[in-house]
Amino acid sequence: MNIITSFSLLSFKQRIGLLLFIVPCVFALLAPLLVAGSPHDQSLMNTLQAPSAEHWFGTDHLGRDMWLRLAAALQVSLGISVVSTLFATGFGTLMGVLSAQYPKTADKVLNLISNLFLAVPGLLFILLFATIAPGKLWPLFLGVSLIASIEMYRVVRAQSMIIANRDAVAASQLLGFTPWYLLQRHYFPELRPIILRLAAFTLATTVLSVASLGFINIGVKPPRAELGLMMIELMPYYYEAPWIILQPIITLFILVLGLNLMIGKKK
Repeated sequence: MNIITSFSLLSFKQRIGLLLFIVPCVFALLAPLLVAGSPHDQSLMNTLQAPSAEHWFGTDHLGRDMWLRLAAALQVSLGISVVSTLFATGFGTLMGVLSAQYPKTADKVLNLISNLFLAVPGLLFILLFATIAPGKLWPLFLGVSLIASIEMYRVVRAQSMIIANRDAVAASQLLGFTPWYLLQRHYFPELRPIILRLAAFTLATTVLSVASLGFINIGVKPPRAELGLMMIELMPYYYEAPWIILQPIITLFILVLGLNLMIGKKK
């Protein structure tokens, strides 16, 4: 199925959501190529400037270019969120199918582990990882990925249990087909729509989690830019320069709205 065919199967709402998601992604990749400089360069003589020909999105309280800062923040937020979602989707799906295939062994162990993780609120669990190495990205990625993996595992496991009890799967097992064949022939075709919708939801949740941690100054540390961190840094200047605080807020809103619109069913 090519890209054009896949796009034609999307509902109008999903197309709008895909467009809203693509725009910030393209901006994050291309914006630094259009304006020279660094998102960390300061100019105390040019603080809180309005958008102009020199600074397209204005400058912040330290005179840093908001165009470059916003692009850098999107790169960090999307980088962590996309990698975490890909890991959680692959790992959670694999564990969910494994539980369905081996209900007497693997399912008991994996279900126990998932229940232990679910006993702790997800955001608190991420906070614990983030405090291990403040300012580093890997604890943030690890915490977000594990929580997302557990959620993915629970959903995939429930659906895989239904598939595993079907006669077609039992017949394939009796004929000696490999687990990889079962995954490709029986599990993946039915799990794919669920996994894609859940991945979009997980990505939206992860973006919000990363921004929330930055907002309470636990995730990404200055001078690195991140959407939540930018909000808390620019909050004291909302009256003097409201346009700068609105930029990360609107960007985060567009990202999450686009992903949530993409969750709906196809035509």
